[in-house]
Amino acid sequence: MVSITTQLIEWYSENKRNLPWRETKEPYSVWVSEVILQQTRVNQGLAYYYRFMKEFPDITSLAHTPIDKLLKLWQGLGYYSRARNMHQAAREIVTNYHGSFPRQYKDLIRLKGIGDYTASAIASISFGERTPVLDGNVFRVIARFYGVTESTETAKGKKKFKEILNHLIPEKYPGTFNQALMEFGAIHCTPRNPKCLECIFKSDCFAFNHDLIDQLPVKKQKIKQKHRYFNYLHVVYKEYTFIEQRTGNDIWRLLYQFPLIETNSEVSIDELEQTDRWKEIFNNLNPRIDLPFFGKIHILSHQKLYVRFYKIHIDKLNGFITAHLMKTHTDKIEEKGVPVIIEKYLNLKYT
Repeated sequence: MVSITTQLIEWYSENKRNLPWRETKEPYSVWVSEVILQQTRVNQGLAYYYRFMKEFPDITSLAHTPIDKLLKLWQGLGYYSRARNMHQAAREIVTNYHGSFPRQYKDLIRLKGIGDYTASAIASISFGERTPVLDGNVFRVIARFYGVTESTETAKGKKKFKEILNHLIPEKYPGTFNQALMEFGAIHCTPRNPKCLECIFKSDCFAFNHDLIDQLPVKKQKIKQKHRYFNYLHVVYKEYTFIEQRTGNDIWRLLYQFPLIETNSEVSIDELEQTDRWKEIFNNLNPRIDLPFFGKIHILSHQKLYVRFYKIHIDKLNGFITAHLMKTHTDKIEEKGVPVIIEKYLNLKYT
């Protein structure tokens, strides 16, 4: 009887997608692809991967680039902490490992932003270490085939999945096995409408034979979505405007934006003018405000943003408080890394 592991690897050799990072085992390329594809579909991530590798062809070029340049290239992918962590990890590799990736899981996982999944992927694919990967695709395939009912979000559940994978992963070509398992989940054993009737494992699949395809893997609890209200002030002075850099432990850290007033609910322009932040910025000026404003709802994984852009004209800088604000030519804003919602506003030519 052919083993599940052998069947899976054979399936992969015949059905895998032709993707550029599969043409090499070089750890830098593997790392870049794995980070980009976290929370990103392959068809979207592919273009970013090509641009990334063209701009930063090796670990040294990435380590030495300014963070603003990296964030600008990353714009539109979201989850910007991935880019910030990559930048720091690249510097660690250049400083502590002489520009060469550490070859073992135990060292890779110590790098900034590299968790169990990414460390396992690099160690197995690039260096042949027998260490299984756990991602959404893997959880789904294993849970359905073996009927695993433990939650993928618990330590007990993850331990159960690891035990199964440690039994399946071969000594030879562990990286190929890991890629095969992930690919099978991505294009065959999909979350919705999996190809069960043509599946090579259907006769032994627990979920298929017990009508549990839609129940496995056990879903994590739905994230409670936070509602936030952003009021951006697009201040116009001649051919200039003003931006600020987001700091602190919040979304879009280190990206640039127009001056922001965040409120607890939707407010009128009259109410906005009474906020301390407005008074701090405009002091004794009487700015002219274009109405109507531009408004849009922006959805993140755990937040729903109600965003308004107010275009505001000032005729002089005397009295305008520019602390923490950067004066920039209107045409130069797009050279900075900005959140997607601001990019959409700029593309509407409201500037």
